[in-house]
Amino acid sequence: MAANGGAPNIVAFPGQRRPEQVGFDRRELTHILNLYGRMVAAGEWRDYAMDFTRDCATFAAFRRAAEVPQMRLEKRPALHGKQGMWALFGEQGQVLKRGHELANVLAPVERRLLKLVD
Repeated sequence: MAANGGAPNIVAFPGQRRPEQVGFDRRELTHILNLYGRMVAAGEWRDYAMDFTRDCATFAAFRRAAEVPQMRLEKRPALHGKQGMWALFGEQGQVLKRGHELANVLAPVERRLLKLVD
């Protein structure tokens, strides 16, 4: 009941809020770190970094710690309905692949791993 003795106060339900930062869920992170571990075992990568902002989550893999990333993976949920929320970037920042599914976007790196093992 309202303090004034009349009808109860109605409080509007707040709209859906954007998260404070974008992150990877457990399934996504497991897939990414599994690939990272296999690339480390193949001698290609030695370090990684993750960055989480309001707009995107980024995973970068490095050949050496002091270099630019050899591969950068971005998750941008705002692009989910358009070109896909996943994007894979190369060393020079070129877009290698975009898509809606993480496995499809990481396919070029997986193929490269198969060539390294052969």
